[in-house]
Amino acid sequence: MAVAPRLFGGLCFRFRDQNPEVAVEGRLPISHSCVGCRGERTAMATVAANPAAAAAAVAAAAAVAEDREPQHEELPGLDSQWRQIENGESGRERPLRAGWAAVEPRFLVEKHWYKQWEAYVQGGDQDSSTRPLPPPHPKLFVSFLYEINWRLKEGLVEGEDYVLLPAAAWHYLVSWYGLEHGQPPIERKCGPVIWRLIEDTGIGQACEVRRDESGVPRWIDHFGSHKDLECTPSPRTGLVLRTARERFLVEPQEDTRLWAKNSEGSLDRLYDTHITVLDAALETGQLIIMETRKKDGTWPSAQLHVMNNNMSEEDEDFKGQPGICGLTNLGNTCFMNSALQCLSNVPQLTEYFLNNCYLEELNFRNPLGMKGEIAEAYADLVKQAWSGHHRSIVPHVFKNKVGHFASQFLGYQQHDSQELLSFLLDGLHEDLNRVKKKEYVELCDAAGRPDQEVAQEAWQNHKRRNDSVIVDTFHGLFKSTLVCPDCGNVSVTFDPFCYLSVPLPISHKRVLEVFFIPMDPRRKPEQHRLVVPKKGKISDLCVALSKHTGISPERMMVADVFSHRFYKLYQLEEPLSSILDRDDIFVYEVSGRIEAIEGSREDIVVPVYLRERTPARDYNNSYYGLMLFGHPLLVSVPRDRFTWEGLYNVLMYRLSRYVTKPNSDDEDDGDEKEDDEEDKDDVPGPSTGGSLRDPEPEQAGPSSGVTNRCPFLLDNCLGTSQWPPRRRRKQLFTLQTVNSNGTSDRTTSPEEVHAQPYIAIDWEPEMKKRYYDEVEAEGYVKHDCVGYVMKKAPVRLQECIELFTTVETLEKENPWYCPSCKQHQLATKKLDLWMLPEILIIHLKRFSYTKFSREKLDTLVEFPIRDLDFSEFVIQPQNESNPELYKYDLIAVSNHYGGMRDGHYTTFACNKDSGQWHYFDDNSVSPVNENQIESKAAYVLFYQRQDVARRLLSPACSSGAPASPACSSPPSSEFMDVN
Repeated sequence: MAVAPRLFGGLCFRFRDQNPEVAVEGRLPISHSCVGCRGERTAMATVAANPAAAAAAVAAAAAVAEDREPQHEELPGLDSQWRQIENGESGRERPLRAGWAAVEPRFLVEKHWYKQWEAYVQGGDQDSSTRPLPPPHPKLFVSFLYEINWRLKEGLVEGEDYVLLPAAAWHYLVSWYGLEHGQPPIERKCGPVIWRLIEDTGIGQACEVRRDESGVPRWIDHFGSHKDLECTPSPRTGLVLRTARERFLVEPQEDTRLWAKNSEGSLDRLYDTHITVLDAALETGQLIIMETRKKDGTWPSAQLHVMNNNMSEEDEDFKGQPGICGLTNLGNTCFMNSALQCLSNVPQLTEYFLNNCYLEELNFRNPLGMKGEIAEAYADLVKQAWSGHHRSIVPHVFKNKVGHFASQFLGYQQHDSQELLSFLLDGLHEDLNRVKKKEYVELCDAAGRPDQEVAQEAWQNHKRRNDSVIVDTFHGLFKSTLVCPDCGNVSVTFDPFCYLSVPLPISHKRVLEVFFIPMDPRRKPEQHRLVVPKKGKISDLCVALSKHTGISPERMMVADVFSHRFYKLYQLEEPLSSILDRDDIFVYEVSGRIEAIEGSREDIVVPVYLRERTPARDYNNSYYGLMLFGHPLLVSVPRDRFTWEGLYNVLMYRLSRYVTKPNSDDEDDGDEKEDDEEDKDDVPGPSTGGSLRDPEPEQAGPSSGVTNRCPFLLDNCLGTSQWPPRRRRKQLFTLQTVNSNGTSDRTTSPEEVHAQPYIAIDWEPEMKKRYYDEVEAEGYVKHDCVGYVMKKAPVRLQECIELFTTVETLEKENPWYCPSCKQHQLATKKLDLWMLPEILIIHLKRFSYTKFSREKLDTLVEFPIRDLDFSEFVIQPQNESNPELYKYDLIAVSNHYGGMRDGHYTTFACNKDSGQWHYFDDNSVSPVNENQIESKAAYVLFYQRQDVARRLLSPACSSGAPASPACSSPPSSEFMDVN
């Protein structure tokens, strides 16, 4: 009885049961009623597709088996048994025959029984009681209520549940040990997978998966010429690649990779060469393409996905120094270019990728990795840069890969080169991790054990989960010591590190620029540059300013002025850290205070804004807009004379430097229409914003009449002759009570002004244009201290490392849980260097972030090009006979120019082949002298241990070619001045 074929994903096979009437055809890997296949194991179909067919098949198979059951033979010797079953021409290890029609039967034997037989034969005692019984297969069949119905279980896997034996070996075992009564033999047909190789597809050679069930090849003429490639029943894709390389005569030094053409016509990369073609889900008739890397390091397929460089004929034939290759800026990607150039000039890492060592260590199953894609993208970039065929390359593919796996780098915003470097090192490590399955490792405290023992245990535990070229090259070991401030409990742990982020010695002083506004209106505002403590208070700023002005700090009030208004009025006890460098700080001389204290006779300090009336676009033009202008004032007014009339006169006095006094003609308006109001001597009140020429009854403003005496400050300063009393006086402006923003009016009485003493001076446009001198109002003078520049003394790199290893107290946001106190504590912490890596990356923490400020430290850090000695910082017992283990030479520097909001990254790097230093500025590359490398822009330093440098580069040095900073002399060619 024939069974309808069932289709599954994979290669097409045809299986036949021992019973000629039972047949199953399907695609692998088999599922549902079929036995699975993994690795090098072979998949099988069930005897029948349903129980009824299975029963009929079992009956037929049992009858056939009973008719042809072999006679029992006398057992041969144990060695003879082993030879005939395992190693003979008909034994289990015999491979399948080659050829298109090479299909042969194989029989299933339960794995547990076969292991018993192996133990018996290898035991050497033929009369032993361990002699196995006739081979039963209960674990291979479905059982119900202890009855076996001879139907195969689902999900059986070769090597775990069963072994496959050739027909001759199977009949030997049955003739020696018999077969359980009623059990049908389990026979399957097996044959090789056949691949057809196609010569060329435009981007590389190709092969086609083809397995014909009848054994007759199906030639496909439109693919061109072909070559047949025969593989094992379940080959790995790596074997396909190796065989294809042999058949297509690919040179050993050439790089190749596989692509599979899917049903939609697009190409999918076959990344993992360690999986089988069944696990890769390759189907019959599917086209497989082998792509060969070009001599310039690029792949032919890359031209289909990345931007075209538009290389000229001269560029196509370009041959330059390997590694001297720029990277195109894709838009704010200078941070990425700088990090890549530094990493590309790490000799051992670059050789690792150039020699294709990474191909055998790609980890496609690491859940913490990027499926090998970051490692392959970086490898492509390195091979292009070091091919010597490019002046510059476009890192478009690499940029997309980084953005795909790290969303913070999506788009084209500016980022930190050290942050990208940290991500890239971690991504490369996980993609190249030799540990395929990470075991659980419990972290152990020292608990009084010797440091050497604890450090060795910590490093071994780290290597049990992390083992890659990144660990070999960049990882070192810290010793971390925490001390509880309450109970004194000491915790010692050893932790791995990939780079050192060292702080810069920060000055405890800062420079602030302020404007001092004296009470004397004849003096212009003064600009001062003050040196104040970073952790000081506002009172410290007043003390520093007092030394320049001679004004007592008690007579000063500090304000932050923004957009013509007071953004903030500071109290003396507030910290200076609340003032940002970009703030406009004004310090006013006053003779009182803003806060009104009952019973006090001190002057009241009134904040005053300047506003100008501007006609708004309104249908009746009755509304006037008000716009702030100029600098606000803090005006001291005696409490007992605080009236609108007195305030008007005080303000006229304070503005006298840039507000012109009206003359006698201006004062006499000559308007007879107002004769009836001449005798009115109203006390001025707050204005409601109406026109001075047509005041409403409730509108108040400065009085149009005056007293027979001069105002209190005018009497003392200007005299009566300068402001003669008249019965009518010209008004220059009106006064308003407003809120702190100077935008809303208030209609309070003069006596209530002290509750919110903000006053606005409102000018009419004509009056402002006539009497207000804007140029003079904006004028100021610079004090001698403005020319002072606080010199920042350069610091040595060793000082930064010393600061890194000093004791510090944990912050409140990051307490430590003390196992002795059973609570979180602000413990003291100290980091020490125990073991240093081959390549030491030192990150200078130039960017400082606090609650109130963000700044970049442009301190010059003096770092040596050669012989950076770490022997004084490593606390591990040292090898005195080999001092090179603690000395380093510089190989690369990542620079940052600019400030916090914007900047540019570049790179200094030493070529591993020539020993020449170069300056990489995106796609521009220029040679430089060593004396140009040290600058205030240095941000990330790459150092190579001297013993590693000499081990790697001794052949180059011995041949006479300069190969490293240690064995090269300063070049004599023309150099570019980058500073």
